[in-house]
Order: sequence, then structure tokens, then C-alpha cells
Amino acid sequence: MKIKSVIRNAEIVNENQQFVGDIAIENSEISEIKKGSISGGFDHEYDASGLIAIPGMIDDQVHFREPGLTHKANIHSESRAAIAGGITSFMEMPNTVPNTVTQELLEQKYDIANKNSIANYSFFMGANNENLEEVLKTNPKKVCGIKVFMGSSTGNMLVDNKQTLSQIFKNSSLLIATHCEDEQTIRKNTAIFKAKYGEKIPFEMHPKIRSEEACYLSSSLAVDLAKQYETRLHVLHISTAKELGLFSNSLPLKSKKITAECCIHHLWFNESKYSEKKSLIKWNPAVKSESDRKALIKAINENTIDVIATDHAPHTFEEKNNSYLYAPSGGPLVQHALLALLELEKTNQINLKQIVKKTSHDVAECFKIEKRGYLRTGYFADITLLDRNKNTIVEKENILYKCGWSPFEGTKFSSIINSTFINGKRVYHKGEFKNQSTGMRLTFNK
Repeated sequence: MKIKSVIRNAEIVNENQQFVGDIAIENSEISEIKKGSISGGFDHEYDASGLIAIPGMIDDQVHFREPGLTHKANIHSESRAAIAGGITSFMEMPNTVPNTVTQELLEQKYDIANKNSIANYSFFMGANNENLEEVLKTNPKKVCGIKVFMGSSTGNMLVDNKQTLSQIFKNSSLLIATHCEDEQTIRKNTAIFKAKYGEKIPFEMHPKIRSEEACYLSSSLAVDLAKQYETRLHVLHISTAKELGLFSNSLPLKSKKITAECCIHHLWFNESKYSEKKSLIKWNPAVKSESDRKALIKAINENTIDVIATDHAPHTFEEKNNSYLYAPSGGPLVQHALLALLELEKTNQINLKQIVKKTSHDVAECFKIEKRGYLRTGYFADITLLDRNKNTIVEKENILYKCGWSPFEGTKFSSIINSTFINGKRVYHKGEFKNQSTGMRLTFNK
């Protein structure tokens, strides 16, 4: 049975165009997009007058903590928060418990998501120092990529054996996504600051411990390996101006073998906020200087950076409420990521068409995702409606993360997420959810 729906009178922002029109949906896919009105009979009509329609954000880096760390978050709770934030698809990382380092464990996560995820989903296969054979079994059409931690973060997945790294880069036909921070530099810097402060290291020292040098040494090693073996490399959460010199904007994205991502927190916060926010903005890599933040914005606008993501990584407030050495790194971001970007647009730091490009179009191109990332006929109807005329105030009462806190608490954003459509169904509207699991496994044209 065909179900036909139409979104009417939306200001559509898509593929560098902006116009008022209608979007027709048949079952899960877009059947027509038109400037002006689409005629015909429909089972559901949604009036989007005064609203902006964009393709839903595809977040290529989240940590939803399931299995094994579900006291912090789970796939259902965090996909729900993501949808409330206009994110329609996510790619989740392997540093769960157990680490996702076998094909069996990888498929177990897909099984969980198939039952519990409201948003569309994919999961990275994790690499460690011993599992190369398992990594190379990964199906490129059904899995987004391989994750390599070239710096330690939450979990125990550091790949520090240079021979192993070389073999992964040499033999993988999949995209390799890297967390790049040089472990020796971090350990050396930690020792220096422990000698100076003992157990009471100020949070302001985080960008000095996880320094520009630590980021650059590791990112440059990853780029060198990718060039040596002609590997498809995607460097995650770039945080420094210095690293930007490793990447090119002279090639169209489809021709790039080496791409870069940056994250919401590195675009919003700078190191002056540590005195106020303390552990709540402790991330790896660290939030750094205002000049770094501005350089990242410039790199987005110039297409040196290819993708904007969240690195959503919740911990309980009790876990975060510790001294520097014991507070884990990471924080929840999916519910307010698009709103933060819209605020940057309001202050003329980035335009709306570029936001759409970096959160949807270019993510789909980067990972070769099938039939997503654009508002196009025949593509899945993953659509976010934005209202630029209403405010969102982030308060404990409206935070949807299982951990119950946000680094944006108290922030007033000048937009709201009005509605989110997943595979043709309006799953979220004006703060309310439909109680149906509509997420689909992402597939890839590789």
C-alpha cells in the first residue's frame, strides 16, 4: 500500500539553492520536489509555511555507549535526542564494552539498533593492535568504515604499533577514520603538569596537555601513511589551525582521498570557557584557542574541512564532576548541534547553504552513502524543518540525553527544530515523538 504525503510551502535549502515549494513523499522516498505547489491527493499534508526544510543532518561521529556503558547512554535514548536535534542518521564508534573489534560484535550492535534506534544508523568497525584479520573482513557496502584510535581516549583501543598501523593503511579498502593525538607527547605533557600542580591540575591546562603539537604529530603521520598506501583517510575532530595545512581545498570532494572533519564544540567554545565550564567542556582533542576556532570556521567556508559532526560522547554528571585527572573526556551534543550552527549563521560566521553542505551533502559524498544527504527524487525522505522565529532555551527539563546534562545548559538559541522526518515519516514534531522505530541501516556505494 502506497502512503503519499506532502510538505507544503517550505523554504527549501538544498544543493546550493533556496526557494519556497513543496516536497512530495511516497512511502519512504521523495517522489517530487517543486518550486510552488504540487497537485494531487495525499494521505498526509504538512503545512511548513514560515519554516525552512533541509536534508536531515548525518552525524559521522557519535558514541551512544551501547553495549556495556548504558548507565551513560543507549542507542534508543541518544537517537531520540538526535532526532529532536534534526539529526536523521548517525555513525557510531567502536569503543563500547566490549570493544567492537570482531565481526560478530559489530553485528550485535546492528541488531540492537535494528530494534531500538529511531534514527538511521551505521557502526564503525574498530581496529586494535591484534585484530587486522577481523578488520579486513568488513563489508564496505554495509559498514561506514574502520576506526583507528591513534591517540588514547575513552576506552582501551589505542593503536600504537607502527607495523600494525602500516598494515591497516596498506590493506584496508574501506575508509579509515582516525582519532589523531600523539600519545608520547600527551604523556610527557601530563607528567610536566603533574609535577607542577600535583593532583590539582586546572582544567585550563587541558589544551596544553593535549596540545597542538600532539594533534599535529599524529595527524601528519596519518596523512603520510595514507599518501604512502593511497588509503581513503578521514581525520576526525580537527581542532588546530596548524593541522589544516595537511588538507587540500583544491580538489572537488569526490576526488579527495584524504578528508577532514571538525566538531561543534571546537566551533563554539574556546579555551577561555574552561574557567566557567571546567570538565563539561573537557574533550579529546581539547577545545583550544579563539584563533584556532576562527581558523576552523574559515576552513569550513573554504572547503578545506569537509564534514561537521558532533563527537557526541556522554558521561554521567557524577563522572564528569571530578578533578581534572579523573573527569572523563567527552560530552553530549546531538540535541543542540544544528541549533548551534544556526547561531553561527546568525552572526555571519557560516551561511545556511554551507551548513547543509557540511552536515548532509558532503557527509553522504565522503562516505558514499546510498540515497541520503540530499533532497532529491528517489532519495529517502530524511528531512528537518527549522523555525527561525522561535527560541530554544536549554534547560535541565528539556534535555533528552540519558545523562541529563548539556554543555549548552542556560544557552538561548534563536531557532527551534520544528519537525524531523525519518524515511518519510514525521517522527518528531514540536517537542513530541511518535512511538515507532523507523531507523534503517545505512548502505554504501563502495
